[in-house]
Amino acid sequence: MPSTTLIDAIAANRASILSAMEAASDNPIELIAVSKRQPDERIEAALECGHRIFGENRVQEAQEHWGGRRDIEGLTLHLIGPLQSNKSEDAVALFDVIQTVDRPKIVRTLAQAAEKIGRTPDVFIQVNTGQEPQKAGVLPSGLADFVALTRDTYPGRLVGLMCIPPVDEPAGPHFALLSKLAARHGLEKLSMGMSADYALAASFGATHVRVGSAFFGERESD
Repeated sequence: MPSTTLIDAIAANRASILSAMEAASDNPIELIAVSKRQPDERIEAALECGHRIFGENRVQEAQEHWGGRRDIEGLTLHLIGPLQSNKSEDAVALFDVIQTVDRPKIVRTLAQAAEKIGRTPDVFIQVNTGQEPQKAGVLPSGLADFVALTRDTYPGRLVGLMCIPPVDEPAGPHFALLSKLAARHGLEKLSMGMSADYALAASFGATHVRVGSAFFGERESD
């Protein structure tokens, strides 16, 4: 059982984030608490203060965190890290939302897993708004074809776009671009904004933000 001090600290962080986003946006925003590399005590504290939406970067770690908690009422799990094709079946079985669809092979393996398991998590397409060669994501110029492929291939719902702006550039133009691209393709959901810029993302129309250290406190080192 986590300490009352820890529960109170996370509850205060959560309330502060939600308040800042409400002030910046007219639309509802889902706060995804990024639980990667968080100790069990912090996850329990977050659950104790009523939070139910979490994000994980790796399938295996997510299974360790949530395999025994999957029956918690209202729990929603988002995969927000890169997905290897050989983990698609595990991802479909565990997650409610997969935010990092970024290449045809992943669309195909997710479709195959969904058909096999009979479960269809919602998906987002990750867009490489900064066109960074080292970063995952579909380039804006290739998005139209990839949206069509995903809609034709994946049996579940394509609901939105996700981005991670370059660390050395202002985030605002990237959030604006993602919003424009989503509108162009009839996608209602925008996953953008992290601990340093969630309020800014809210002001640009984010429907989901992914917050780790600002929610839990600084992560433990690897």
